[in-house]
Amino acid sequence: MTKIISVNAGSSSLKFQLFEMPSEEVLTSGIAERIGLEEGIFTIKYNGEKHTQNLPIKDHKVAVDLLLKALVEHKIVENLEEIKGAGHRIVQGGSYFDSSAVVDEDVVNKVEELSDLAPLHNPAHLIGYRAFKEALPQIGHVFVFDTAFHQTMTPESYLFPVPMEWYENYKVRRYGAHGTSHQYVSQRCAELMGKDVKDLKIITCHLGNGASITAVDGGKCINTSMGLTPLGGIMMGTRCGDIDPAIVPFVMKKTGMTPDEMDTALNKKSGMLGISGISSDARDIENAVAEGNERAILTQQLYVNRAINVIGGYYFQLGGCDAIVFTAGLGENDCNLRHQICEKLEKAMDLKMNYELNDKTRGKEVCVSADDSKVQVWVVPTNEELVIARDTYSLLGF
Repeated sequence: MTKIISVNAGSSSLKFQLFEMPSEEVLTSGIAERIGLEEGIFTIKYNGEKHTQNLPIKDHKVAVDLLLKALVEHKIVENLEEIKGAGHRIVQGGSYFDSSAVVDEDVVNKVEELSDLAPLHNPAHLIGYRAFKEALPQIGHVFVFDTAFHQTMTPESYLFPVPMEWYENYKVRRYGAHGTSHQYVSQRCAELMGKDVKDLKIITCHLGNGASITAVDGGKCINTSMGLTPLGGIMMGTRCGDIDPAIVPFVMKKTGMTPDEMDTALNKKSGMLGISGISSDARDIENAVAEGNERAILTQQLYVNRAINVIGGYYFQLGGCDAIVFTAGLGENDCNLRHQICEKLEKAMDLKMNYELNDKTRGKEVCVSADDSKVQVWVVPTNEELVIARDTYSLLGF
């Protein structure tokens, strides 16, 4: 048995899961939050228990040291030498990586080079990687890229209709995101249906604060909604998704906004937050809807509209589909959102829902469509950390 740790480092956080491989048993999981702030939070879960510490976490190295110390103190491992590999989530792998990669200097340099395409993510991932490398110099490391699953798209799906020189010189194209999630839930859905994913056409809906929808044909991505960056695609918690690009210079001229201010507005002040004026959290929107708040109702309607536009387009691009899968925070837990989206799709897609089952399904693997539905609808909780552990275990040759 081999212990593999899956790591997802953000700018001010570090999530982790420790797996026993190849049995895929989760030994522990947790998160270090508010890294770099005076009041940090470190949480670790194991054996059904949850332990939380409130303390300053100066940087990611301190967070990693806290994690490794906790593993030994709580006797999750006898010693750190039991950990044989670390897999790291990397948001942007560009065109360089169509699969996960064992980390070497060249791989690190390429991830650094791509930081312009994911400035909030790639630098933070590298900080986490370096902290683990310093703390555990004897182990192997693997980078698992959010974009890799989408590298099977063909040019008509990944190119934008802008001057070709932008692609040739600056690599401006659709890269997508959440690839490990789309890969996992499409494969898991096929297993639950008792079929080979190679024989299926599936539309996967990763709906969370960040959100994307992907068309999967025979286990391969043929299109995905996010674009050059995670800002593109459908409406999200605080991100606008796809808009008329002329809005940007128009509003900048009207308001005198700088490029950085516009970037902040589109990434952090738009989406559900921007339309509702209430929150980026769908639970808050749902509560406001129940109170009859008109902007909250409009927010839900706009979100549903944006989602069905993409799902419908992918249905035709695929030439029909066998299943639609909902995953991530909203997809797994927001019964009402799934209800509204599927209700809009029923007639066109010959889809029949078991709404009674849908409306009580949260966070479980369940088929929520009726038995005679031409298109099956599934709720499948995602497990990106498991994909990271599997790839790490495989690539390091255990």
